[in-house]
Amino acid sequence: MRKLFIIFNFLVLIHTINAQNRTIIVSKNGTGNFKNVQEAFNSIPTDNKEWITILVKNGTYHEKLILDTRKNFVHLKGENKDSTILTYDDHAGLKLANGDTINTWSSPSVFIYANDFFAENISFENNAGFKAGQAVALYVHGDRAKFINCRMLGFQDVLFCSGPSSRQYYKDCYIEGTTDFIFGPATAVFKNCHIHSKKNSHVTAASTPRELPYGFVFFNCNLTADTGLNKVSLGRPWQPCASVTYLHCNIGSHIVPEGWNNWKNPANEKTARYAEYNNYGPGANTSQRPIWIKQLTKEEADKYTLKNIFGDWNVE
Repeated sequence: MRKLFIIFNFLVLIHTINAQNRTIIVSKNGTGNFKNVQEAFNSIPTDNKEWITILVKNGTYHEKLILDTRKNFVHLKGENKDSTILTYDDHAGLKLANGDTINTWSSPSVFIYANDFFAENISFENNAGFKAGQAVALYVHGDRAKFINCRMLGFQDVLFCSGPSSRQYYKDCYIEGTTDFIFGPATAVFKNCHIHSKKNSHVTAASTPRELPYGFVFFNCNLTADTGLNKVSLGRPWQPCASVTYLHCNIGSHIVPEGWNNWKNPANEKTARYAEYNNYGPGANTSQRPIWIKQLTKEEADKYTLKNIFGDWNVE
């Protein structure tokens, strides 16, 4: 009897180890567990509490993807960020088969509703085109979402940092777009990211709720643009209390001398929380910034730490 008990405990231990290190492989050629990513998402147990890795092999996966609210602890890992691409082409104004009209909220190629999501080495794309209007590549609503060495590709409204209670972390990522291509109410940190503008427009459109101390925070990012662009703003407020801060960033000459935009509403200048500290490059000159843009002191800038921004989420 004792021997059976030992064997049973050993099998339970092995099952636990396997669950904690479970890897699901997605491959278009049929050599993995699934041929498409949505099937892998669907296979995640409801109310999952252990990390599960979904390894996506190289290829372009033309799917509209949804990771449901209760499918937590998913690690989505691409084989290579440049050649593992999740893409779709929905955009605002497009009519669906049932007659509904797609808008910003229904256009995303990828929806992440679950908490504790981690993506690395993969591209999220909306390829609706330059003139398509709002066409989101990645919509992130869950809390504690981390993206390392990823690409977010598209044109208008590429990265929707959704959910006022959502905390998001982007490190070593490439994010490109035309208008408001990083937007939403979430608290999001961008560290060592490459932010590339493809049109004379606006980089951010934060809608930070007034009660949140931080909105979008950019650390050590590189801001560039297509050749010939010279009328890009660092951001405009989608909601009056929008919060965006750039610290130690390399800001290119495509950024206008005034730096920011009030979205044609002077009242926003009294409430928007826009700040800069120790940036460099031709677009970082603050001599023509309006008085409603805060230039942080070192003491104020030192408060922008991952601990202060994310609280109990130890992201690194």
